[in-house]
Amino acid sequence: MRIRLLDLAHARSGDKGDRCNVGVIARRPEWYTVLAAYVTADAVARHFQGRIRGPVERYELANLSALNFVLHGALEGGGTLSLRTDAQGKVFSTDLLRLELDLPDELAARLSLPGRPS
Repeated sequence: MRIRLLDLAHARSGDKGDRCNVGVIARRPEWYTVLAAYVTADAVARHFQGRIRGPVERYELANLSALNFVLHGALEGGGTLSLRTDAQGKVFSTDLLRLELDLPDELAARLSLPGRPS
């Protein structure tokens, strides 16, 4: 089953110099296991390929059912230097929520994920 990250989580983002910080929070605590297993630093780096110039770091905040990603080299110098339309990185969260995940049907059914097969 393919599911958008948007259906499982919400997100916020902002600038930290030339880095963008993106927090992804599970809509339900039991869905955090899906985020932890499938929303990896590599998956996020592939999603933003060509739009960031550095590595992606992932931090787990299991007590908050959340992940935090730091996208290095994402803001072309940062808010005060960049000529980007989104120099503070506010739309990176919306963009990341478009990430599609391939999940086993059994997992989707067990966790009552939205859009699961009937």
